[in-house]
Amino acid sequence: MAFPAIHRRSGQSQAAGDDAALRAPRGRLDLQQFVVFNSQFLALVRAGLPIPQSLDLLVGNVRNKALASHLAKVRDDVKVGVPLSEAFRSRGVFPPIYVTSLLAGERSGGLDEVLERYISYQSLALAIRKKILVSLIYPSVLVVLVVVLVVFLVTYVVPEFAKLYETMDSNLPLSTQLLVATGNAAREHAVPILLTVVSALGLGAWALRRDGTRRQVQGLTLRSPVLGPLWIRYQVAQLARLLSTLLTGGVPLVAALETAGTSVGTGVLQDTLRTVQERVREGQGLSLSIARAGIFPKLAIEMVKVGEATGALPQMLTSVAEFFDEEVQTKTTALLSLIEPVIMIFMGIFVAFVLISLYLPIFSLAEQF
Repeated sequence: MAFPAIHRRSGQSQAAGDDAALRAPRGRLDLQQFVVFNSQFLALVRAGLPIPQSLDLLVGNVRNKALASHLAKVRDDVKVGVPLSEAFRSRGVFPPIYVTSLLAGERSGGLDEVLERYISYQSLALAIRKKILVSLIYPSVLVVLVVVLVVFLVTYVVPEFAKLYETMDSNLPLSTQLLVATGNAAREHAVPILLTVVSALGLGAWALRRDGTRRQVQGLTLRSPVLGPLWIRYQVAQLARLLSTLLTGGVPLVAALETAGTSVGTGVLQDTLRTVQERVREGQGLSLSIARAGIFPKLAIEMVKVGEATGALPQMLTSVAEFFDEEVQTKTTALLSLIEPVIMIFMGIFVAFVLISLYLPIFSLAEQF
């Protein structure tokens, strides 16, 4: 039986759902809290409690106010007869994979199974993301400290030495002249420089919110020789795990690709998945479709091909996700281990240059006596 698209509804219910979605408070969903909610929801469902009663019990225990507000609306919709998947979809903030999984569970009668798969998927995805973010903390702190040190030396230490040089009747070395000129300019124009930096950061953040600019930046990232392969492997791992979760839950491949296309965070990959989805709908195999896309690693294509040939595509996609997750973590660790010494070397060279430039006139003056 063909899998109905998750957006197909009657005209009246669709209009009502869309109006509710428009009235819903928007914002990024707290996925960690959402996983906790689903773990409790799964326990109540398996205990045999009706869904409206389960939602009643849980809504009051959700600490995140935005999430609690959305769940309260879902509960109200379910109480008047709206299907659970449709109630979540109409809010417009819940992950598409969650809505699609609920729809598959409702049609197969295995709601508890799809909830368990979603919890496993989201928990693992959050754990991997957290590992990567934690590995970036030390280099980020190091960069901040270097910037603070540079600003302190240039805006405070150098101008103080400049006052001393004014009392000296001697020619300053070229490096000292450049350093003093930079320090004086930085101190005199500190406010305009700060406003310029803040404005540039704000303009950059605003530009990245525009779809066109974001896609250009993503395209440059994918084409970069170092970050490109690493980023595409991370995206492939997320995509493979998402497809595996959907296929295991009984969602057909075309519908799973449609959901994946709205779930991945890279616009370039979203466009690619739409093309892959059209080719699969026309009868091509998944492995051939992603091979023709031209951005997926060869190993991923071969593993998907084996999964299609053996009839074990969901299991093979899980293997793809695990392999590339491990590769991303290994390469990220190796890359960061190279960045840290570079930062330390830069800081050492800069501090040495400042100290030599500042003390060289003093040494020259001492030699005259």
